Amino acid sequence: MSYSRAISLLPMHLAAVMALLVVASSSYTTAASLSNDEAAALLRWKASLQNQSQSLLPSWDVGSNHSYCNWAGIACDNTSRITHIVLNSIGLTGTLFSFSFSSFPHLIRFELHNNSFHGSIPAQIGNLSRLYYIDFSSNHFIGKVPSELGSLRNLQCLRLNKNNLSGSIPQELGMLTLVWNLRLSENNLTGPIPTSVWNLTNLVRLKLHDNHLSGSIPTSIGNLTNLTNLYLSRNQLSGPIPHSLGNLNSLTELSLSSNKLSGPIPSELANLTHLQIFSIGNNKLTGHLPQNLCLDGSLIRLDAANNNLTGNIPKSLRNCNSLFRVRLENNQLEGNLQEYFGVLPSLDYMDLSYNRWFGKLSEKWGQSKNLTKLGISNNQLTGNIPPDLAAATKLHFLDLSSNHLVGEIPKKLRELGLLFHLNLSNNKLSGNIPAEIFGTQSSLKNLDLATNNLIGSIPREIANCENLQNLNLGKNQLEGGIPFEIEKLQFLQSLDLGHNNLMGEIPSQLGKMPRLEKLNLSHNMLSGSIPSSFGEQPTSLTSIDISYNNLKGLLPNTKIFEDVPYEVYRGNDGLCGNQTGLIPCSSPKVRNNADKSRTKTNLVLLVVVPLVGTLFLVVVGIFLLSKRVVLKVESEIQVVRNENLFEIWSYDGKIVYKNIIEATEDFNEKYYIGRGGYGTVYKAKFSSGLVVAVKKTHPSQDDNLVDLKSFRSEIRALTEARHRNIIKLYGFCSNSHRSFLIYEFLEGGSLENKLSNKEEALRFDWGKRLNAIKGVASGLCYMHHECSPSIIHRDISSKNILFDLECVAHISDFGTARLLNLHSSNGTSFAGTFGYAAPELAYTMEVNAKLDVYSFGILTLEVLLGKHPFDLISSLSSSCSSFFSSLSSAFHGMLLIDVLDNCLPPPEDQMVEEIVVTTKLAFACVNTDPHLRPSMRQVYVELSKQRPSSESSFHTITLGQLLVINCI
Repeated sequence: MSYSRAISLLPMHLAAVMALLVVASSSYTTAASLSNDEAAALLRWKASLQNQSQSLLPSWDVGSNHSYCNWAGIACDNTSRITHIVLNSIGLTGTLFSFSFSSFPHLIRFELHNNSFHGSIPAQIGNLSRLYYIDFSSNHFIGKVPSELGSLRNLQCLRLNKNNLSGSIPQELGMLTLVWNLRLSENNLTGPIPTSVWNLTNLVRLKLHDNHLSGSIPTSIGNLTNLTNLYLSRNQLSGPIPHSLGNLNSLTELSLSSNKLSGPIPSELANLTHLQIFSIGNNKLTGHLPQNLCLDGSLIRLDAANNNLTGNIPKSLRNCNSLFRVRLENNQLEGNLQEYFGVLPSLDYMDLSYNRWFGKLSEKWGQSKNLTKLGISNNQLTGNIPPDLAAATKLHFLDLSSNHLVGEIPKKLRELGLLFHLNLSNNKLSGNIPAEIFGTQSSLKNLDLATNNLIGSIPREIANCENLQNLNLGKNQLEGGIPFEIEKLQFLQSLDLGHNNLMGEIPSQLGKMPRLEKLNLSHNMLSGSIPSSFGEQPTSLTSIDISYNNLKGLLPNTKIFEDVPYEVYRGNDGLCGNQTGLIPCSSPKVRNNADKSRTKTNLVLLVVVPLVGTLFLVVVGIFLLSKRVVLKVESEIQVVRNENLFEIWSYDGKIVYKNIIEATEDFNEKYYIGRGGYGTVYKAKFSSGLVVAVKKTHPSQDDNLVDLKSFRSEIRALTEARHRNIIKLYGFCSNSHRSFLIYEFLEGGSLENKLSNKEEALRFDWGKRLNAIKGVASGLCYMHHECSPSIIHRDISSKNILFDLECVAHISDFGTARLLNLHSSNGTSFAGTFGYAAPELAYTMEVNAKLDVYSFGILTLEVLLGKHPFDLISSLSSSCSSFFSSLSSAFHGMLLIDVLDNCLPPPEDQMVEEIVVTTKLAFACVNTDPHLRPSMRQVYVELSKQRPSSESSFHTITLGQLLVINCI
């Protein structure tokens, strides 16, 4: 019987069932076929990924015992069609070029967050019409944001943040009417924010921060009434804050910081009563802060620093228990500070400096038990420092300088055992310096009590502050002697005791302190002679002032006193020597001062009469010998010319010895422009208009006219080096009278001057600073790796980096440079500047390139911080393994943005990532183990790379994150 015949004989209802089965079988076959196509598409995409990435997807295999719907990151609907591809944070590397978008018509969720995908996002993504969730954040995608995304009408979440996307935001995104979460932050997007975006009324989170967006914020932003998170910070937005922003009364996080916004803060922002984050710092805003901040007790972070805000702050902040971080510095805010802040139990960071606050310091600050930083400097505070402030035992930074505080320094400050920075200078504090506060301050690194009315002696207990680096007690009324215990401060770099009433002799230990660079003992009543320890061994001292004391005897003819200005030792009638303004030690006046038994009459007879006779002989001698001296000098100059010693590769023959003497009026002080490592620098301008810098070398102790070793080192090193970032040597002269070197004159001054002068520092913006760092790196890379033999500078510091008018950095002062001989031990005596010198010089004098690498790291941090990185480097001196425990979390949680030079607005645009990378490299360079430091070639290559945006938001990057990298 035929099959059809058999069917026909079945009951009618049974035949119907059979027919349905046939249809169902056909549909199943079709669905399976489609699903198999999807699996094949996934396998083709997997094959296009980097080999290592393919191994991260072992379950994606047709031979697997699992259905493709059970493959890692894959989910299907009940018809076995793929609906979810979720592959977050598994280390995949590849592109989307081989991804077949058309093979996944049922895909509703596509996530690739935190991988290493690169290339552009294909336009075909617009074919996935059912998608409601896309997360491609934290990858390396480039190119434009596809306008085809606008066709995904079901899309509710679009996250493309933390990539390298560029171009403008497409208007078509305004068609995503269902989207509630739009994140395009931390890319390189440019142009204005499309007007269509402000019509997306379902938006709850809009994050466009850390791009290069420009234009103004339109009033139509008020349409987004469902917004809770609005981040537009670190762009180039300008114009006023629109009043309509006050309509967004659901906002909990608002960040508009680091733009170019101007005008007053709209009063309508008082409607935003639920804010947890309010950040408008680093703009040009005026007027008052909005009222009702923290009205519902939820404000966590308030940042309005670096604006032109005036008036009082909202009283609603007084008892804002949720406040964690407050930055209001550098404004014109005013009012009685005691009335505005009560007990803030959650507070960690508070900076109110550079405003117009008055009133007294509240004792309630001590009840902020979690407070780590309190800065209220440069205001008009009065009254005493409340002892109860010491109850904030986690404080590690306290700056109350430049106010009108009175009374004594509370002894209870000894309870601040984690304090590393204490600045109470420029107030009206009185009484003794309490010895008790030094009992437990082993972490203290910077102590500044200058310019007060303190009396009594310097406590010997200060020796307990064994990590102290900067101590300033100047401009007080301190008495007694300088305690010899100060020698225990082996990390001390700067000591200022000037303008006091100190007596006794200068302790010889001061001349032996290994890291002391700056010493000011001026305007005291110190007596006795200058200790010989100031010249017995190599010293780190680069600056000394002993003027206006009662010192006597020989002014040491050592490096620290070589060719220093008369001002640093003037006002000491008993000093003698061959330096400017001093009487020779062999003169009758000095001999009579040493013999107390002689009468004043005898003193006059013994001094005046010989001096009159001597003066007569000198006048006659000068008249008789003047022509002879001139002829002898001209004869010697002729010898120099004949020997061709006055000429280097680019010398044009026009500069001669006589021209130099005439142009500087025989090195008159009015042409003085600075000091080098072993000489004084003068500016010389010739009739032809040519301007040069002339370094006259210091005389040595054995009465030779030059330190030939340093002189020849500089000539030899600069003869070998020809580079854009290395100063050019035009010529030199060396004869029996004088020796000097002639350089190109760089009108931009030194790096030290740029950072120390506030106006110069403001003009020295982030772009110029990064270029300067790269320039120095380029010059050192050339010296270490392209010169043969290699040149090691050994004294890279801010005073030895000079700039031309185009702000191009030049390495100068090669007096300590060494040409590295690979076949010798390359040993040496100490050379360089303490604070920049590598720590291994304490136990070895071996010369190698890693010495310059360390100094470069210090210099780089100095450029970024705007000052020498004393605190950071001393903390890094501990081993990496104990780093965080030794810091007691002082730096682990400190934000990078807070330690950068605050005289500049925070970096923006592409400079953000450059600064992060530069900081990481600087920390790597100052590794205490020289073997772990990179070479200058590695540093320069890294600085020259084009990089993607940082995976972490710049304003959340901590020093701890960067320092961990240094310990890997």
